[in-house]
Amino acid sequence: MSTDFLSLAMVTILGLMAGTAIGLFIGYLAKTQRSCWADMTGREKAINIALVVICSAVCIAALAWHFLLN
Repeated sequence: MSTDFLSLAMVTILGLMAGTAIGLFIGYLAKTQRSCWADMTGREKAINIALVVICSAVCIAALAWHFLLN
């Protein structure tokens, strides 16, 4: 099981991009986003950051399992 740097980088970058898009979309549907970052409360900021981090981690793990481990 040897993977090169480019495969790891692609899985990581694609997972980050997809996770960010999904996390922001979920935050938009949950109405925890505003047009400006400064207009958001601390709780809304924390929820959006958590959504992006969790969704990115899930996407990276899913892509790694699908493409690197199979």
